[in-house]
Amino acid sequence: MNRNTRINALLLLVVAALAVLPLALGLGDHKEEPFAGADAEAETAITEIDPDYEPWFSPLYEPPSGEVESALFALQAAIGAGVLAYYFGLRRGRRQGEERASAAAEADTGAPAGAPAGSRGAGGERPV
Repeated sequence: MNRNTRINALLLLVVAALAVLPLALGLGDHKEEPFAGADAEAETAITEIDPDYEPWFSPLYEPPSGEVESALFALQAAIGAGVLAYYFGLRRGRRQGEERASAAAEADTGAPAGAPAGSRGAGGERPV
């Protein structure tokens, strides 16, 4: 197994552990909604501190239900992941294209890619 494969397997294992361990250890059992978002936690804390608190503004769009809100959040995450995957795929493709072009240039000229322009003599033979 090469180094990159080991690193990827280790990262996958860490991500799986981060997803499973809070559930397996029961870290949210003492709460009514164990894994509520930070917004809900902040709203609860503010209400406990100052029950008469009035927000400065209201959201531009209030989803009709929690399921719609979750779906919009998942869509946002999927779009972000797609943009990142496109960017990294484009970078990798460009790098592979450059490697292929330099290998083709090396094969055509017989000189290593990046060699000085005058490394071959007149008529294509190498200087002695």
